[in-house]
Amino acid sequence: MITISVRAEIQAAMRNLSDLEKKQVPFATATMLTALARLAQTAEKQALPKVFDRPTPFTVNSVAVKGARKSSLEAKVFVKDIAAAYLAPFEFGGMHKLVGAGRTWLNPKDRGLLNQYGNFSKSALDRLKARPDVFVGTVHTRSGEAIGGVWQRPAPTKVIQTPGKRATKLRGANKTGHLKLLVRFGDAQPVKQHLEFGMRAESVVKANAGAEFAKALAKAVATAKRK
Repeated sequence: MITISVRAEIQAAMRNLSDLEKKQVPFATATMLTALARLAQTAEKQALPKVFDRPTPFTVNSVAVKGARKSSLEAKVFVKDIAAAYLAPFEFGGMHKLVGAGRTWLNPKDRGLLNQYGNFSKSALDRLKARPDVFVGTVHTRSGEAIGGVWQRPAPTKVIQTPGKRATKLRGANKTGHLKLLVRFGDAQPVKQHLEFGMRAESVVKANAGAEFAKALAKAVATAKRK
């Protein structure tokens, strides 16, 4: 967890406050903290497409906020659990997380296998495994290298007509005359991108703390005067 304090900004602002304004400082502080958290949330969401190629809506919307209260002068900007598990290495360093129960890194060799977000999904792997012209296994090359992965056989597989259904031709049949590696299996690789979640949030907070406190205090005082 990265902690960002705005105590200095609040103390500096309190030097010239009236008694009425000082009474409203706890409420104004809670309002300010929540506003700053939401500004940081927006900045983090906007940064994700710059760090990653086509992040999914699930990833972008995983950036959430917990607002502050007068009784708890702390606001949080955080990433929800599932996304946090695979985004953590991009903030703190380390290896790509293997999603789900997988122990093998899947490295697609055909970009046509990727979805609209540039990801290779488990459903895509399941569809490949179900094809009669595809198999999963290890192939030994002439150079002696053993390559594990999802392979496509060179010869097109005959499609058997299913009663009551129209026969369809296999898409993407391998016409190279040799085995085609579709997905290579391997060990997880170190992450390359840097999220800089904490640095970005701190920059947003420091740049806006004074203005947001002034705005929140003015609102708190205006509300108090109406009572």
